[in-house]
Amino acid sequence: MLNISKLTKRAGGEFLYSDVSFQINPGEKVGLVGPNGAGKTTLFRAIIGEDKSYEGQISLAAHFRLAYFSQQVGEMKGRSALEEVALGDEKISALKQKLHEYEKKLEKMDDMSPDEMEKVLNQMGDAQSQYEEMGGYDIEVRAQEVLTGLGIMPVDHAKPVEDFSGGWKMRIALAKVLVVTPDIIVMDEPTNYLDMESILWLEEWLKNFKGSLFMTTHDRDFMNTICKKIVHLSQGTATVYNGNYDYFLQEKQIRQTQLEAQFDRQQDMLAKEEEFIAKFKARASHAAQVQSRVKKLEKIERVEMTPEEQRIDFEFPEPPRGSDDVVIIQNLGKVWPARKEGQVPHKVFQGLTATIKRQEKIAVVGVNGAGKSTLMKIICGQTDATDGLVKLGASTKLGYFSQYSLDVLNPEATVYDEVRGGLRDASDGHIRNLLAAFLFRGDEIQKKVKFLSGGEKSRLILAVLLSQNNNLLILDEPTNHLDIASREILLEALQKYQGTIMIVSHDRHFLLGLAKKVYEVDHGEIRIIPYTYHEYLEKKKA
Repeated sequence: MLNISKLTKRAGGEFLYSDVSFQINPGEKVGLVGPNGAGKTTLFRAIIGEDKSYEGQISLAAHFRLAYFSQQVGEMKGRSALEEVALGDEKISALKQKLHEYEKKLEKMDDMSPDEMEKVLNQMGDAQSQYEEMGGYDIEVRAQEVLTGLGIMPVDHAKPVEDFSGGWKMRIALAKVLVVTPDIIVMDEPTNYLDMESILWLEEWLKNFKGSLFMTTHDRDFMNTICKKIVHLSQGTATVYNGNYDYFLQEKQIRQTQLEAQFDRQQDMLAKEEEFIAKFKARASHAAQVQSRVKKLEKIERVEMTPEEQRIDFEFPEPPRGSDDVVIIQNLGKVWPARKEGQVPHKVFQGLTATIKRQEKIAVVGVNGAGKSTLMKIICGQTDATDGLVKLGASTKLGYFSQYSLDVLNPEATVYDEVRGGLRDASDGHIRNLLAAFLFRGDEIQKKVKFLSGGEKSRLILAVLLSQNNNLLILDEPTNHLDIASREILLEALQKYQGTIMIVSHDRHFLLGLAKKVYEVDHGEIRIIPYTYHEYLEKKKA
């Protein structure tokens, strides 16, 4: 069991959170939620012992094994992917080394006395029992299963870990955590960089995991499926909800409504008491009553309204009506040339013929590396097709968000200036309302781009794209870096959007609320699936 008791943490001289207490029982799967900056990662670092600058107590039950996954992968090199995962458990590796040393000693058993031999055999037996109990004998098999489940196929298990890109190294780091089979896993954003197939595999693995889990993720459906208890970290306090993420949202709203009613009742009472005091404080005949009410007000515990995440509805302009045939694709194919001498060219896809119609909302899906981004780039003119052609319909105005869009921002410009540059004819009030709808408020609009987080930069670019009268949006992973609240804002904006959308995202909740057609990129082909993303998922599961 993990127990957090009266935890208080200061950051920059101010309280990040104060007097936080909760516990995670054996087998419980708990989600940690809260706005960016609430201290979720800081709490994880305190739990694993990386940060000890707090007051209060964090205790883990005796002999409980804890494993931690974070976005900071660290250096991995000198081993194959399989070796890296199989040797990832330091305790199992140390025991394996001990067993090897005992075997070496027993090779010289002729030089041992009976007492020495018995001692070595007993020590070796204890080590073997512990090694077996910790899963040492089948760790390589488990490592193979976990790597494959996370999308690293057996053909790449022997590949040197330094040859993998950053996103794939993240999967190897995640595999190292899962293969340990600890008593409790602490996970910070485990679904980042995973494609949908890997997310579904990980979801099933965690559902069947017998130990405890404490995690945060921006994938609402992932948390909703796995976690049966939610810890909400906000405004310096932690509130526990005994249900999944949907329950948390409902119960939080109920509690907020009750708090607002309680606050209003108290404000009415305070106003009447203060009115009485003001009216009669100068009259000697009412001095005792006035004094009594003053003391009463001093003793009253005031109901404090918790500042909620403000939501501002912003009406995005309706884009101009373009052609009914927005994108015309004929016999499209793409082959990347061989990178090195002796390698064969890589066929991404071939033979795609399709017409994207006005106001269609299309999800482009497939495993990482299948060619989703390549298809998007060809449509946007960012790369050339090998075969066939792509033609945009008349009066089509295209807005493109890519995984590299953040690089086009001017680091020295302010948030306000970046938007003003793209909307020169808009009023100051219009720009401020637009930025407020994407959670930039007050002094935040004067913050320089170079000081923005990845999520803030994404919000800034998306705000501009949705207000520039584009009637075709090509969105490649727009939900990366966005927290749940920001994803909800973007989803609502795209649901109201009257133009055409092609989107790549690994957020199921997002695609379920948006996509009415699916393009599946798989094994060199693109299949057009003429039904909603929900129907597509159901058929895939079946």
